[in-house]
Amino acid sequence: MSASPTTSSATTAHAGRPLVTPRTLTLVCIVALALAWGWLPDFTVAVLSNIGLYALVAAGLVMLTGVGGMTSFGQAAFVGMGAYATAWICTSPTAAGWLGGLAGSALVPWLGLLLGLVLTFALAWALGAVTLKLSGHYLPLCTIAWGLSLYFLLGNMEFLGGQTGITGVPPLVVAGVSLASPRALGVVIWAVLLLALWALHNLLDSREGRAIRALKGGRLMAESMGVDTARHRIKLFVLAALLAAVSGWLYAHMQRFVNPTPFNLNIGIEMLFMAVVGGAGHLWGAVLGATLITLLKEKLQDILPALLGTSGNFEVVVFGLLMLFVLQRFADGLWPTLARLVSRWVRPVAKAPAANAAAPAAQLAQRVLPAAGTLLLQADAVSKRFGGLIANNDISMTLKAGEIHALIGPNGAGKSTFFNMISGVDDPSSGEVRLEGDAMSGRPSRAFAARGLGRTFQHVRLLGQRSVVENVALGAHLRAKRGWLAAMLRLDRADEAALMAEARKQIERCGLGAHADTPAASLSLGQQRVVEIARALAGQPSVLLLDEPAAGLRHLEKRALSELLGQLRAEGLGILVVEHDMEFVMNLADRITVLEFGTVIATGTPAEVQANPRVLEAYLGGADDELLEDAR
Repeated sequence: MSASPTTSSATTAHAGRPLVTPRTLTLVCIVALALAWGWLPDFTVAVLSNIGLYALVAAGLVMLTGVGGMTSFGQAAFVGMGAYATAWICTSPTAAGWLGGLAGSALVPWLGLLLGLVLTFALAWALGAVTLKLSGHYLPLCTIAWGLSLYFLLGNMEFLGGQTGITGVPPLVVAGVSLASPRALGVVIWAVLLLALWALHNLLDSREGRAIRALKGGRLMAESMGVDTARHRIKLFVLAALLAAVSGWLYAHMQRFVNPTPFNLNIGIEMLFMAVVGGAGHLWGAVLGATLITLLKEKLQDILPALLGTSGNFEVVVFGLLMLFVLQRFADGLWPTLARLVSRWVRPVAKAPAANAAAPAAQLAQRVLPAAGTLLLQADAVSKRFGGLIANNDISMTLKAGEIHALIGPNGAGKSTFFNMISGVDDPSSGEVRLEGDAMSGRPSRAFAARGLGRTFQHVRLLGQRSVVENVALGAHLRAKRGWLAAMLRLDRADEAALMAEARKQIERCGLGAHADTPAASLSLGQQRVVEIARALAGQPSVLLLDEPAAGLRHLEKRALSELLGQLRAEGLGILVVEHDMEFVMNLADRITVLEFGTVIATGTPAEVQANPRVLEAYLGGADDELLEDAR
């Protein structure tokens, strides 16, 4: 039997050179480090331990900044929280009185970890609830403010030792073995780091991970997919803070004393640099960035005084210049560049399409579509005012199951404003929007999504660097319920298989099966619009709002889209279309509503609208019979 073309090409492409998967390469590196650990000099072990501590904080910043799109300069303060919590409970006579017989036992440092996590969780949640309401440059400025506040707070509390700090922190004891030596504790530090990276990787490779990535794509798109963006932002902020607190806990038991100096703003900025320089969107970039910056600082402190013959702080200047060079030449960080360099030896792991696998065990939430003719969406005298401007004025319209209703009008007629009101993006100034009989005014767009409303956007909103199947799976976010902890522990795999199978099903249905694993940004604009339709369908909506779906499509693609929408209508969906392509609209719609200056000027069948003199005057500019015939 001859080999398939795919197999043959793959064999040819990789002939003459070794093939290694990323997972194998990672395991080789971990095993090599483990085997060398006992033979490395003490100084090297100490440096590697520090790299592990920094990388743990930087991994949280990768999640927060690179994936979630939120910049924080204050993570060093959370490291201090973890360090001071364990130092205080291990050394304070007050804490010893509270602990009673446990005082001085090997369990106390572990109680210190628990105390640090609880305090950090409470503080991070409170700070996040306030800080994350800000956007733009105000958010990082606010993180600087509370980072400085916590630093000075730690340094001015007498029971924490003031600027002198706390000494006499005991070593960790694990299974009766004291980890007093940096070499022994270093093993724990790297084990914790690798466990954290594994859990974070699992989180990103899940339903909740796609929701986290959607935060950077914009609140409007994420909320329309059913993601509670405010809650996810706070949870991500807390997660990054907890990782920093664990790093602080390990730091305190490695150094055996704490003072405020390692938790100042400069260190917080360095930690952010580690995430950004390594590759802010890549977890292993945190390890690379921590390694590079830690080694660079060590070497500059040794080399520059010897070269310049002076002990001035020139390493700070040179370090800053090197950071500027790296950030200018490698805007996405060093990890993507390194990955491209080793790609000639590393074979990517191909994921088996879920659609071709055995039927997933999990069942997604199913929606029963209403009977044909059921009233699904109703706008009752809806108006929207922006100051003195009336964008929509007393608009009333309905959408029924098994119907395609088109909304047309000249540019500036108020179509997009109306679309936003009936999808929960904006609240009406007056009037009411009802979805299957329920009043929806004042409710967020994720509540509309939960009630069965799916939508696309006038300007395409996709996660460009993620694959088509990942983008489409985001649309089914509300159809599964597994949370963050289940994702980290890979307990959500059945749900994930079901979500990906549903995503591939909708991609095939929309005619993009060949592009399922292609980055969405590499598709044409017309194809990206079809991806948005597939994403909306993955949520199994009863109401589908399409904003200029035919824009950018070629003739055959428009015909295929028209056939798909006709099939969805036959299945019982109610479809509202905003479109400028009159031929597409007239051949597809059952009813048409025409807007002019925010007011409804006509509603009826395509034939009735085409014959309406006011529509011809307003929309077609007083078209004559020849133009009217062309429109038909």
